[in-house]
Amino acid sequence: MSGHNKWANIKHRKAAQDAKRSKIFTKIIREIIVAAREGGGNPDTNPRLRAVLEKAKEANMPKETIERSIKKGTGELEGEKYEEVIYEAYAPGGVALYILALTDNKNRTAQELRHLLSKNGGSLAESGSVAWIFERKGVIEIPAEKVPNMDEFMLMAIDAGAEDIEEGDPVLVYTAPENLSDLKEALAKNGFEGTAKITYKPKNTVKVTGADAEKVLKLIDILEDNDDVQEVFGNFEIDDAELEAIMQKLEG
Repeated sequence: MSGHNKWANIKHRKAAQDAKRSKIFTKIIREIIVAAREGGGNPDTNPRLRAVLEKAKEANMPKETIERSIKKGTGELEGEKYEEVIYEAYAPGGVALYILALTDNKNRTAQELRHLLSKNGGSLAESGSVAWIFERKGVIEIPAEKVPNMDEFMLMAIDAGAEDIEEGDPVLVYTAPENLSDLKEALAKNGFEGTAKITYKPKNTVKVTGADAEKVLKLIDILEDNDDVQEVFGNFEIDDAELEAIMQKLEG
């Protein structure tokens, strides 16, 4: 899908910029609490927690903050009760959005998202309206410079359990969520270290250009700036050159 891999690269760059702000800690802390609550505080037996701890490490989160967050999740320390909620929405140009949030007040979050969407050309959708468009997948992002021979890499990755591979920078390796840890380990043993996470991959896409493309990216940026929102997925398709130009404009 044209523009999708470029978007992954831009989101990675954006995450690095966000890491300079304290807000990224707030989001990661919530993820750690929920992951530890659902699967326990041992990352060796809790793949979701392990993935979040990798993100915390990349953001240079202090060890004490991580340990305290895990204890809040397991109940060893008193802490906030966050709930994982998915909101479905539409963006300009007919783009479907799948919004992952961790909140201690669903009504507040829904009201805030409804306001942000309506103010920026979007709208909340009824439950189930766009969920069918997205597939929950595990994905490993590997810097293109680490993959000198794509053909050989693809054969090895498929043998290791990869379901799909998208060329670009980063190289995106998809698999079933339950196979993510095993695939990451297999790739690492072959010299391909990458960042693993859970994503929602669109089954079909809508191409947007010009003003609509800019509105979609601006809306996603605004939504992800909300404390309760962890990540926003969309089924949009934008040409690489236009995508890069818009992101530079928004970042400027």
